[in-house]
Amino acid sequence: MSADHQQERPSGIASFYVSGFVDGEGCFSITIQKSKNVKLGVQVIPEFHVSQHQRRTEVLEAIKGKFGCGYIKANNPNNPKDLTSVYVVRNLADLRDKIVPFFKKYPLYSSKQQDFEKFAKVVHAMSKKDHLEKNGLSRILKLSFSMNDSGRYRKLKIEDVLSSLESSETIRQKLAVKQV
Repeated sequence: MSADHQQERPSGIASFYVSGFVDGEGCFSITIQKSKNVKLGVQVIPEFHVSQHQRRTEVLEAIKGKFGCGYIKANNPNNPKDLTSVYVVRNLADLRDKIVPFFKKYPLYSSKQQDFEKFAKVVHAMSKKDHLEKNGLSRILKLSFSMNDSGRYRKLKIEDVLSSLESSETIRQKLAVKQV
């Protein structure tokens, strides 16, 4: 192969490159928040993101262009020492229709693939609205807490979230009985 051909690149970013890049610099995560604004008191937010130094955001722009969704932002704009940008996709339809199918077709090489598979199950369950009923939410929570080193860095403990889920459902049922 001549040196001229080695410099040529196909137009657009290659799918296997994206998969490999995400394997090193990406994350599939599920944020769990207690919230009084949702029926069961627990909000579930699936998120796909990829990080890169702000000097190399062209890679994030290319990945964003490949998927046709999401946004790029400063990772931590309040910390002047954090020079990282992040490409983020949180929209459930985009996760279901673009991100999950892509990584099913172009799987990750590392153990991060296991987290992706759990992430895909959560996205699928949420698309069926399972998170809006107690048993479905409980299954989603258990899957979520088993991801990313079993939730080692989470602020909330799964036992506390599940018990608050139980108590909020009990309270809701008692209120419903009183109103009858």
